[in-house]
Amino acid sequence: MDLSSELLEVLEQGTEEEKEILALAMQAIRQKRERNSAYLSGFMGLSGRFVDKNVYEFRVPVTSFMKNRAGIVHGGITASLADSTIGSLINKRVPEGYGAVTTELKLNYLKPGRGQELTSRAVLVHMGRSLAVATCEISDERGNLICIASATFFILRKR
Repeated sequence: MDLSSELLEVLEQGTEEEKEILALAMQAIRQKRERNSAYLSGFMGLSGRFVDKNVYEFRVPVTSFMKNRAGIVHGGITASLADSTIGSLINKRVPEGYGAVTTELKLNYLKPGRGQELTSRAVLVHMGRSLAVATCEISDERGNLICIASATFFILRKR
């Protein structure tokens, strides 16, 4: 069966979860085209905002894509969310012509990721010429803290 036939079959006969995954794939493709973001950002529905100059936040819906077999947010997705939130904060703060990449990421998982939405908030701790450090807290919509993270990013000149 070719890809077009498979897609049509899922659209016509697939489960709601399968249709949700296809919709998320289309969202990821649109975000890549419009913002040149990573596909993972599109799958997770990342769209952030500055809360203030040193605080950046994402609010993301919990989707089937994010859940593990136990029905909670997969730890790797939680880590990616923390990394993406911190990375977005730092990359929006570096000078023109520079970017930043993760050199260290540490997480403490406190509670299972459940519910309909997660909020991930990164706070800048240090911004140097070659290294930046930030922390991140991820909470569910009830305010339950599910993860805390800290990360160091290396700042480099873009090629």
